[in-house]
Amino acid sequence: MNLFMDKQVRWYCLFLIFFSILLLGMNVLCSINQVNCAKEIYITHDEAIASYLLEHGVSREVVANALTSNKVSETGKELLAMVGIDHQTENHKLPYISELQQSSLSGTVTISILLILVLIVITSRFFWMRKQLYLQANRVIGNYINGDFSNHLPQNSEGAIYQVFASVEQLATILQSKIETENKIKEFLKNTISDISHQLKTPLAAITMYQEIIEDEPDNAETVKEFSKKIRVSLNRMEQLIQSMLKITRLDTGNIAFEKSSYSVAELIANSINELTTRAKNENKQIIVDGDPKQHIFCDMQWTSEAIGNIVKNALDHTGSGEVIRITWEQTPVMVRIFISDDGDGIAPEDIYHVFKRFYRSKNLQKTTGIGLGLPLAKSIVEGQGGVISVESKQHHGTTFTLSFLTES
Repeated sequence: MNLFMDKQVRWYCLFLIFFSILLLGMNVLCSINQVNCAKEIYITHDEAIASYLLEHGVSREVVANALTSNKVSETGKELLAMVGIDHQTENHKLPYISELQQSSLSGTVTISILLILVLIVITSRFFWMRKQLYLQANRVIGNYINGDFSNHLPQNSEGAIYQVFASVEQLATILQSKIETENKIKEFLKNTISDISHQLKTPLAAITMYQEIIEDEPDNAETVKEFSKKIRVSLNRMEQLIQSMLKITRLDTGNIAFEKSSYSVAELIANSINELTTRAKNENKQIIVDGDPKQHIFCDMQWTSEAIGNIVKNALDHTGSGEVIRITWEQTPVMVRIFISDDGDGIAPEDIYHVFKRFYRSKNLQKTTGIGLGLPLAKSIVEGQGGVISVESKQHHGTTFTLSFLTES
């Protein structure tokens, strides 16, 4: 991770570079200014000496030689020492040096204070912005811990800290998904248990009642036989209910691994209705299968057969004597469609959107058999394999279920 990818850090480093250049420039300017001040003081001092000597009759030549001479003699040193000027003399006792010192010191102090103030302001601003960023991140992460994912960490910039934020966001997304999945599972289990409890009440109540009747007439063989048969029917209904709910639960939780392969559609249909043809014959109903036997479908044979069987069973439940159930199919380059149609009374408009709901029973069909799980189970099976199931119906004109499966890629 590159530290300088962070925009704030980049700007602060640029400021430090600029500040360093500025500081260097100020030092150079101060040095030049001190040299110029020293030059002015030096010239003023020489002018004063020259003026005094000329006013007291010293020739110009002697004065000029004195000002331009670099030779230092002991006599000259002794003379200056007599007036209190030597290398040990304090600066404040030398007017020109004292003036130069005060001028240089005041300029240096003023510039230094200004530069320090600028450095403090910019640095404070930089660390304040970083603090605000960290406080914001702390608040958002705290919300994540508490299950609130409405706000997100800033990700509109580059840099090491934003890469960390991006990683935290990924973790938060995983956490959110996990929480949502757990909530869905809890709600699903709650609804499933509620549905099973509700559906088991009726057969359990019936079994209890039948048992009481048998206990009241234990010597009546006909009564015992009749109500024992009814108990068996209720027990079969309970077993069917529990088995169907277990299958739907496994499908909805993704615990079913479909073993998909290529099968003849005709073979699939034959396997699906094998146990239903006898019922159709006994009820004076006809199941017609019509399609190209050479066409194939990519699916799980066992589960898809159960889905188709449930739909055909539903059609048998809702058709009358002498009516027909037709199973046809067609294949396109991308999918195979299976159509299951009947000549029954059709589905009422207010019921069409509820046919795949668990335990849903139309108020117009309360006398029909079934537990209301066949179509929901068929839907879970088809969709679990990546397929689509749909229904079209007109009241008094029959119903058509369409199962669509993608072709093998």
